[in-house]
Amino acid sequence: MVRAGLTTERVVRAGAELADEAGFEQLTVSALARHFDVKVASLYSHVKSSQDLKTGIALLALEELADRGDAALAGRAGKDALAALGNVYRDYAREHPGRYAAAQLRLDPATAAASAGVRHARMTRAILRGYDLTEPDQTHAVRLLGSAFHGYVTLELGGGFDHSAPDTQETWTRVLDALDALLRNWPAT
Repeated sequence: MVRAGLTTERVVRAGAELADEAGFEQLTVSALARHFDVKVASLYSHVKSSQDLKTGIALLALEELADRGDAALAGRAGKDALAALGNVYRDYAREHPGRYAAAQLRLDPATAAASAGVRHARMTRAILRGYDLTEPDQTHAVRLLGSAFHGYVTLELGGGFDHSAPDTQETWTRVLDALDALLRNWPAT
């Protein structure tokens, strides 16, 4: 029997909150059951497995990030749009580290194609239209931006920049400046 008040959405959202507190890799269905003060079996009415829970959190995180990205990019172009999207990822990762980690979860092709991940690619490509890149360079640039944003955020969250000056915000600004300069002067093949 399904416990009153529990829904798949509520279970996934609570899992996302626990992932932000304890870490995405540490999240288990057992920990979530303790959170709700229910037996583990009660949650299996809402999620099939720990992997299903993690996939649900990944989909939630991708959707939240895409919504923030859409709002941040409205009416922006060029470097302003580039910085806005980079800041969305960085701010989200700082506010929701577990969800941000979930957004990196490898999804099966059908789930990925139906996810908000497609919106992320469209947002990045929209930014790149301001830099006049054509294929295959546009795909290379999408991968570059994803790598730069994710790499910086991951190192920063992991404390990789805690022990030296200058301040990480100053470095982040310089990274965005460098990406803009590179995109404006993309190397010819």
